[in-house]
Amino acid sequence: MFNLIKKDLIIQKGELLVSVAIIVFYAIFGRQLSPFFIFLVASIFLPLNAYINEEKTKINILWNSLPYTRKEIVTAKYLGAVLFMILSIGAAGIILYIFNYSYTIRDMAIGAGLFFIFAAFTFPLFYILRPGYIGTAIMIGFLVFSFALSFIVPFVTENFTVIIQFLAGFSTLTLYLSGAIIAISLYILSWTVSQFIYQRKVF
Repeated sequence: MFNLIKKDLIIQKGELLVSVAIIVFYAIFGRQLSPFFIFLVASIFLPLNAYINEEKTKINILWNSLPYTRKEIVTAKYLGAVLFMILSIGAAGIILYIFNYSYTIRDMAIGAGLFFIFAAFTFPLFYILRPGYIGTAIMIGFLVFSFALSFIVPFVTENFTVIIQFLAGFSTLTLYLSGAIIAISLYILSWTVSQFIYQRKVF
């Protein structure tokens, strides 16, 4: 299973440079964006790109001819995605720091949490739907979701005072822990669903 994760790291060498270029672009020209948006883009780019590449090459037929169980194939994808997310957020933090782009640990945490939520809903689609345009549709959906989120959060903060006051009754630690538990639980549930579907998929 480790070799499957290593394979994704090797294949993604070119995309790593693209990912860095995207972060640098946002660091220079995206000063008006919320920092968590940049961390979200950085965290989801490589895992999503790995799925899209495999969708185009229909490589699942090859994986199933190798000495790996289907459970190991899905597990490698989900664990690899978390590894990519951690590395990407770390790299984004360094790049933003170099370009004097102001951010906090909270922005990194929100970006990671949104990664888990977005991945939880999109990764199973690659096992449910037929190959073709899944990756393109999800990439467009991701961009729309990300940009909308960067405007929705400030809007909710300014206009939905009742919700804000309710949440203000909880400590910051409680809110972060609750958000982390929900996001990670959704990711684990998605992982389980993907394994269930992939076990029964015919190639």
